[in-house]
Amino acid sequence: MKLTTLLFFSILSLLTSCNGQNSHSKNHSIPLEKINVKGDTVKELGSNIMVIYQDKKNNYWFGSWKTGVYKYDGKTLINYTTKHGLYIDRVDDIKEDPSGNIYFSGMNPNATTTKFDGKSFTHIKAIPSNEWKLEANDLWLKILHQTNQKVYRFDGKTLYELTLPSPPGFNQPFEIYSIYKDQKGNIWFGTNPVGVCRFDGKSFEWITEEDVTEFRQGGSNGVRSITEDKNGNFWFNTEFRYSIYDNSPLKSNQFYTRHESIGSLDGKNTSILNEYLSTVRDNDNNLWFVTYRDGVWKYDGKKITHYPVQENSTNIKLFSIYKDNNGDLWLGTHENGVYKFNGNTFEKFKP
Repeated sequence: MKLTTLLFFSILSLLTSCNGQNSHSKNHSIPLEKINVKGDTVKELGSNIMVIYQDKKNNYWFGSWKTGVYKYDGKTLINYTTKHGLYIDRVDDIKEDPSGNIYFSGMNPNATTTKFDGKSFTHIKAIPSNEWKLEANDLWLKILHQTNQKVYRFDGKTLYELTLPSPPGFNQPFEIYSIYKDQKGNIWFGTNPVGVCRFDGKSFEWITEEDVTEFRQGGSNGVRSITEDKNGNFWFNTEFRYSIYDNSPLKSNQFYTRHESIGSLDGKNTSILNEYLSTVRDNDNNLWFVTYRDGVWKYDGKKITHYPVQENSTNIKLFSIYKDNNGDLWLGTHENGVYKFNGNTFEKFKP
């Protein structure tokens, strides 16, 4: 009897061990869900910080293309990388769901995002789908890999990999560079190189004017930034702004008209502003524009103001601008960490 019992538990133990090994090799999320992750406490941010996000608890998250993501709670700076559970050390997108879970997405060929619940990481792989819906609590995630026209919708349970249909008359494959939810709840997709698309839950409307398509000689940035001004006009990091109509009054049936943008508003044709990288509207309805090597520009509706961002008297390479929960402005950079606006200038952020 004792021998039989011993053999039974020995076999059970062996089977459990084998099953555990198979699960580990097939599904990264299983062991990670069981481990509380502490991360590495560090004294400073990495030099390469491209994405900035502040969650509901007022924690800051700084995403890098090289060294994972950093969490700052106002006192402690913690770095999380693949060794802690991130799927990849490049972070292009940070989102938060209604329950406070944080999602990190980056360039990877396996269409996978990482969920962080405050204690542990879980990898969520997308499934190919045609479930185009527009639900209030869905997250639209940016996962970059090749020119395959993919966008990702997460409904809290499933990550759907959707293929954005091409604009009429265009056969060029494209990437999704930016995703924006407007004040009416529509989702916009900025692409490279075929323009901008609006999805209203039922249909797709495209803007394929020359300034938002990227077929010009020398190449361009693609539509990396989308935002609305106080009048509901859209800005697509080009030399024009766009008025959008839900019920088109135009004889051409276009749902938009375009107007000269910030690059010409000062009467000087400031060409550096004809293709900026990132923009945001502040709490006073000013628009702020980030250029690659020529600092930041503010437009208050009448005039533009230039804010150089330099280190050792040299313009640094900027990438993104972000407005936090308090309305403060932050800059992400390629090689110089993070900058924060102090009311007069952008200064280097040191936790």
